[in-house]
Amino acid sequence: MANCARLVGKLADIGVMDSEPNIRNKISRGKFAAVFLIQCLEAIGVDTVRLR
Repeated sequence: MANCARLVGKLADIGVMDSEPNIRNKISRGKFAAVFLIQCLEAIGVDTVRLR
């Protein structure tokens, strides 16, 4: 999955070192820590999260 590979690279850019299979497994299971979600949002450039 190319998107996972891109996410691995973007996470590495912010200092989060994780393998592509590990990230793919986290996402496919649908269970991961909130800190991982925040790291992913930061890595892809999200600066605002709106909750209603």
